[in-house]
Amino acid sequence: MNRGWAAAGAVSAGLAVAAGAFGAHALKARLGADALAVWETAARYQTYHALALLAVAAAAHGWPRTRAVAAAGVLFVAGTVLFCGSLYALALTGVRALGAVTPFGGAAFLAGWACLAWAALRGPRSPGR
Repeated sequence: MNRGWAAAGAVSAGLAVAAGAFGAHALKARLGADALAVWETAARYQTYHALALLAVAAAAHGWPRTRAVAAAGVLFVAGTVLFCGSLYALALTGVRALGAVTPFGGAAFLAGWACLAWAALRGPRSPGR
């Protein structure tokens, strides 16, 4: 596994668990149901893409010279910051304008998955495979 992507995935997963627990316990009494749902969506998508970063780490090890794998990792990190970050901020502040950032994060997630698929289909093959 590529240590950098594995570390990024592990850190992001840990932060997602902390965010989920914070939302379920500390924010439950402070935020309305709509804001809590937004917070939970952010934590859920952060978890998914933390796991995706672990997949990138494995792919980077298996296909070390595939630029699409690195691009997927960068896009998953960018998507987490933009998508999840904007949703966390929206839930805490109620500033609806932050929702304008969220689709850019979603697009980064989609592009990351496309890059990972491209790497899987077109990446270098090991001898004998």
